[in-house]
Amino acid sequence: MSSPAPIAIVWFRDDLRLSDHPALSQAAQSGAALLCLYVQDESARPLGGASRWWLAQSLRSLAADLASRGATLVLRRGPAAGIVAEIARDTGAASVSWNDVATAPGRAVADELAARLADLGIAAQCCQGDLLAAPSTVRGKEGRGLKVFTPFWNRVLARGDPPLPLPAPKAFGAAPRIASDTLADWRLEPTRPDWAGGLRAHWQAGEAAAQRSLQQFLDGAVAGYAGDRDRPDRAGTSRLSPHLRFGEISSRQLWHAARFAAAERPAIAADVDKFLSELGWREFCRHLLFDNPDLATRNLQPAFDRFPWTTDPGALRAWQQGRTGYPLVDAGMRELWQTGAMHNRVRMVAASFLVKHLLLDWRCGEAWFWDTLVDADPASNPANWQWVAGCGADAAPYFRVFNPVLQGEKFDPEGDYVRRFIPEIAGLSTKLIHQPWTATPLELAGVTLGDSYPQPIVDHRVARQRALAAYATVRNN
Repeated sequence: MSSPAPIAIVWFRDDLRLSDHPALSQAAQSGAALLCLYVQDESARPLGGASRWWLAQSLRSLAADLASRGATLVLRRGPAAGIVAEIARDTGAASVSWNDVATAPGRAVADELAARLADLGIAAQCCQGDLLAAPSTVRGKEGRGLKVFTPFWNRVLARGDPPLPLPAPKAFGAAPRIASDTLADWRLEPTRPDWAGGLRAHWQAGEAAAQRSLQQFLDGAVAGYAGDRDRPDRAGTSRLSPHLRFGEISSRQLWHAARFAAAERPAIAADVDKFLSELGWREFCRHLLFDNPDLATRNLQPAFDRFPWTTDPGALRAWQQGRTGYPLVDAGMRELWQTGAMHNRVRMVAASFLVKHLLLDWRCGEAWFWDTLVDADPASNPANWQWVAGCGADAAPYFRVFNPVLQGEKFDPEGDYVRRFIPEIAGLSTKLIHQPWTATPLELAGVTLGDSYPQPIVDHRVARQRALAAYATVRNN
């Protein structure tokens, strides 16, 4: 009588997919019975509401994909290192495999788990599956990561193509069932009230949806991406960021698919290069978080610790609700609330408005985006906020204060984006749509400023001068 196959545990983290999953592929090839595990680690930064909703959909999709190949996804909640080690001990597992999460917090949990497994005599295998280049391979002379994007990205490009993505295992033996939480136990999805209707209408989570989004992008919007990505009135972006955030698709898959498309259609080569540089910026942010675990709470440039931020709950609330009186900013904030996303160009304008027009601490904006974005990334979200505020790596010049009117006229020239999300001013002419306060009573077409739509909460010229004066205090110090 043959003995049962050994048990191999695959610990899923921010990699909720089956293809190009090195840890899963390695465990499946071993012939072991697979126990697939996801742990909601409560020691990590708690997810915001929109990300919790996405996680529920993604885990549901992953569980279905595993079930189609004969395996079950086990859910547990608590300190990940302790839980994974305990399950490995109790099931008599021969090995535990996982993909590296190349951040200091992610590495700390994995290192603790590896130590626990060593004490138990259980093999541990950490695989590379998160980034194009591990932080250890892109270091400056002092052994620290680079803080300027262009030399960072040049170093990554000089490494050549990353390894080819791995195919998903076709089938694998399943381990005996063990106790599992249910998604309902975790209460990831809103119920009373159920505010996720807009998310459901605009997004579908899971690996299959990620692959469809990639193919749709490469078949369509990638042509012209270099310019159209800045146009919120056009469907010019990839819409891949939440899929990438939760690892439903990997950086290597995006890289090779985009390179293949460019080889097939040389006319889109420049657009593909721009797309890959945006992937590179995500990589850059991950490397920043690796070196700076407190990226969401501490200024990368210590001089900003003395910045004269203001405290104005009313202004913060107006910004959150899309009631600043500046249509491009308000359209972006309403898009965020309704769909869990915001166009990338508008994110910059809205963020700049908070920190420079209102002089509100960037951490207020970072926290709001963390709660409301489906693609809220622990590295990109704080790194991008610090970039806009001027206190981060490769930060925007302090004197760059986006004019919301000019930004709207340049990137939403017909006002289509604003009209989509601010229907109360949709009847205004294109000349007035980005500055309704300049309209005559006759031109307002039934809009009552201060009632149906607010007056600007701050004058741009006054706010710009105030911001420059505040930033000068940091520069002078």
